[in-house]
Amino acid sequence: MWDPEQYLRHSGPRLRPLLDLLAHVPDDLPGSPRPRIADLGCGPGGPSEALAARWPGAHITGYDSSPQMLAEAAAHTRPGRLDFAHADLAHWRPDPGERFGLLFSNAALHWVPGHPEAFADWIGALPAGGVLAFQVPGNFDAPTHTLLAELRGSARWRARLGGGPARTHPVLDPAGYAALLAPLGPHGCDVDAWETTYLHRLTGPDPVLDWTKGSTLRPVLARLKDDPAARDAFLAEYAAALRDAYPPGPDGVTAFPFRRVFVVAVRR
Repeated sequence: MWDPEQYLRHSGPRLRPLLDLLAHVPDDLPGSPRPRIADLGCGPGGPSEALAARWPGAHITGYDSSPQMLAEAAAHTRPGRLDFAHADLAHWRPDPGERFGLLFSNAALHWVPGHPEAFADWIGALPAGGVLAFQVPGNFDAPTHTLLAELRGSARWRARLGGGPARTHPVLDPAGYAALLAPLGPHGCDVDAWETTYLHRLTGPDPVLDWTKGSTLRPVLARLKDDPAARDAFLAEYAAALRDAYPPGPDGVTAFPFRRVFVVAVRR
């Protein structure tokens, strides 16, 4: 379903939340000077480089379910320091006895239905001082998603595309995540949870459509991949709706607000 090249077209704005999340993770992780780190939903591998730069002595494994993303990530492999493995995050759990200093996930868990159900096992794989840190989009009420739902549910596309998005609100708000994580582990967790709305200033023809092609639109594009004419027709309708919702300014720049939810939980 994933196209690494399309995803990376907006690599700069997509990288900023990762760096903002990293800034809230403690420097000293259990297992130092060689902590064990898991990058859950590593994508094309570039974001894992940020973890390697922050903890140069760590052993980092990036996990992803997309063969396309893992093929791209392989170029970042550093034997003994940074490697990659296939995993479905809905079912991934650390091996028995494996202890991680950091479980890190950047813009991935919203693709995992019921991901909070894994938190108890993930926190259980952390020693005292171990960290679970993640960020997820929180923009599921934004026009990018509501217009997509309306279009998929329209008479023309309902039978083909299932009548709406499969994931309406796949994430919690900061308070919801904090309430779930704070009591986990024998002594609980210290939880820092917050949200940020970024204002991305996009340029070029239909820039919001281009952004969604790398993320939100992937399930739709996968369903229409064998019918180029239908794919183009759907994209034309969606692009027109997005242009009305996100019109470019007089300078040609399109303002694109994007809300994200951040969580850092440290096991006591």
